[in-house]
Order: sequence, then C-alpha cells, then structure tokens
Amino acid sequence: MLVNAPHLPNIEAIADTSRGKLSALADLREPAGREALAAVVRDVHVFIQGYRPGGLAALGFGPAELAALRPGIVVVSLSAYGETGQWGGRRGFDSLVQSATGFNLAEAMAAGAPEPKALPVQILDMATGFLIAFGAQAALLRQQREGGSWRVRVSLARTGLWLRSLGRVANGFDAPPPDFSGLMETTSSGWGDLTAMRHAAEFSHTPARWRRPSVRPGTDPLAWPAP
Repeated sequence: MLVNAPHLPNIEAIADTSRGKLSALADLREPAGREALAAVVRDVHVFIQGYRPGGLAALGFGPAELAALRPGIVVVSLSAYGETGQWGGRRGFDSLVQSATGFNLAEAMAAGAPEPKALPVQILDMATGFLIAFGAQAALLRQQREGGSWRVRVSLARTGLWLRSLGRVANGFDAPPPDFSGLMETTSSGWGDLTAMRHAAEFSHTPARWRRPSVRPGTDPLAWPAP
C-alpha cells in the first residue's frame, strides 16, 4: 500500500512504481488520519517511509511507536543526507543529492562540458530502492530467526558515495544504449494504457505479474481489503 498526505504535493507520474499497490491518502495532522494509519500498521510486516528525519516521529509514527503498534515490524527509513550531521534534517531528492555528492561535476569533467552535467538516470533513487528491498529482506530474516523489531536506515547521499567509490567505466560515454526489446509490456492503469518494464521475476510455471494495476494517488481507502 502506498500512502500519501493529501495536503502535500503528490507526484502523479509514479505509474511505473505503483503497479501492484493500493494507493491511499492519510492526513496525519488529524486524529482520524492517525487512527486509520495505526489500524493499517497493526497488520504490516514492513513499513517504509521517505520523509525527512523526524517528520513522521513528530506525528506519532517514529520507529519506537511503530514497534509498539506492531511488535516484530521492520521499519525502513529513507533520507536524503542521513539522520546525523549538519545536513541530517535536510529535505532532498535524487537530483539535488547528485549535485551535493559530486556526480554532476564529475560527469561534466568526463564529458568536457563547461557546466555541471546531470546523469542520464536517477541512479540514486534506483540503487537506493534496491538497497531498501535488500535491507528489508535481511531484517525480516533476522526477525524470524531472532525475534524483535528491526530498523533499516538508508540515505541517497550514502548510496551516492558508495557508487562513486566504484570508479568510472572506461569510455562510458561511448557505451551503446541498452536494448529494451522484449522487456516492455503494455497494461491498463489509472492513467490509461501504461507501457513499462515487465516484472523482473521469472518462474518455471506461473508468469510473474502484478495483481493490481497502477492507480492514481488516493484511489483506495486507507484499509486492508477483506481476504
């Protein structure tokens, strides 16, 4: 389930990453919104949030409060610059953090460009998303083996520093564009027909798929559907 705040900007261009999800709204400034989210949390295994450090905690949904609501929960917190240090409380997103961690300057230098040059992909979002999935699975495994509630913390800036430490690909600008033929599919969605990358998993018998189509933010009620 994807939960957004109705009074904050909701990016509607999230059709690709909304496949398979319910989409609900919750105003945590209001008692009704907090109560509805708390009811949902009591039945979850993993809670992932990407607000700035302390943002949800101020509304009663910090890691300790979530663990009290749902003992055994795995809480994953994504931030722009981490949760400590001078920039720990700053908001941010991929493009800003790319600039702060030196990617854009490095790209310009490699290309011989006079001004900072953006990467051709939101690599911090993508790579951090994979790390979130890995961290959540590792925490779930430890929870099953050791019990307790678990917390996973990731930041775009730390992902950026790790990626930069891997070095540059020689003659990277000469690399041919990837071939996406056979990897795309067109399905219906809340935006109309959606053409996007098909499910990455492959099974021997049942084709992998998303059971729910992508929908616009707030399409569903903030409650788990009946079994």
